[in-house]
Amino acid sequence: MNNNKRLTTLSMSLLMLTVFIFSACAPQDAAVAAEAPALEALPLEVDVDQAAAYRDAGYFMLDVREPEEWEAGHIPGAAHIPLGELGTRFTELPTDTPIVIYCRSGNRSAQARDFLLEMFPATTSMAGGFTDWVAAGYEVETGQ
Repeated sequence: MNNNKRLTTLSMSLLMLTVFIFSACAPQDAAVAAEAPALEALPLEVDVDQAAAYRDAGYFMLDVREPEEWEAGHIPGAAHIPLGELGTRFTELPTDTPIVIYCRSGNRSAQARDFLLEMFPATTSMAGGFTDWVAAGYEVETGQ
C-alpha cells in the first residue's frame, strides 16, 4: 500500500472513530428525533438513469473527483469534495437529504460511499460515473 493510500485509510479511520465517539456522547432529544425525516437506505449502487432521477427528486449530488476533472465538466448542481478531502470535509454534507456520489468511472465514488455509509445511511454511488453520465447525454456544466 503506498503512503497516500495508507494516510487516507488512517485519516478516514480516525475520523470515523471521532464521529462515533461524539455521536455516542451527544444528548438525544426524543421530540427532535421524532420530527427528523426518516431517510431510508439506498441501493449501494445505481445506474446513471436512476442517479438522474434522484437528482431531479432533489437528492444531493456529490462529485469526489479531482479539481481539474471537476472544472472540465460536472453534473449541474453537484457539490465538489475530492475523495482525498472527504475525511475532513464530510461535515459539509447534508444530514437530511439522500446523497448520490459520483467520480469518473465509479471506483472512487464506491470508496467514498463505503466511508460515508455509517454516518449517512441514505448514500449511494453512481455506477459508471461521469463517463456514463456524459455517454447517456445528460446535461454537463463546466468551470466552477
